[in-house]
Amino acid sequence: MIVITNPSFVTDEIKIIESLFEEGLSLLHIRKPGFSEMEMAQFIHQIKLEFRSKLALHNHHELAEDFGINRIHFSETDRKSIFNYCARFLKSYRYTTSTHSIEDFNALENDFEYAFLSPVFKSISKEDYYPKENLFAALKSRTNHSTKCIALGGIDSKNIEKPLKNGFDDVALLGTIWNNENPVKQFKLCQQIAHSYLV
Repeated sequence: MIVITNPSFVTDEIKIIESLFEEGLSLLHIRKPGFSEMEMAQFIHQIKLEFRSKLALHNHHELAEDFGINRIHFSETDRKSIFNYCARFLKSYRYTTSTHSIEDFNALENDFEYAFLSPVFKSISKEDYYPKENLFAALKSRTNHSTKCIALGGIDSKNIEKPLKNGFDDVALLGTIWNNENPVKQFKLCQQIAHSYLV
């Protein structure tokens, strides 16, 4: 199970992040589009060294080497920009990306370890962000099996089973964690439900 940071400021965020790791979080995607390079560096610096190998950077990729981070995430826009995509492609990193249709997912190069496919449900964190198509039905036409397909968008403890029962390899959580009064408790609940599918 993957958690993506809230793009906005969250009180006690670093403390929550470290608690999530202590509860068994396997990967955290740092997505802070408004951060400058210095703000991003300060943010990462606060996260304990022991958790750095479980981080993925969505922007300011140039900081990855300095902080011992080996996972780089490309937004759909970055991936489709030939300059950005090719210039940063180094074999020493593990690459992931975002997709919003099964056609885009199927067209991915084999270099990506996994890709988010979203939104599978109405988004919790983005207002008026709905699926444009039924991604569960679309997934039946999946031809790319070298890249893991991660469900994203509107996933919470009530519906987390559906993507795991219907062909997705894993799930990513955002709104259900950061819009909750007790993010760690919510993570543990989702983890408990998903555990039997992800073993």
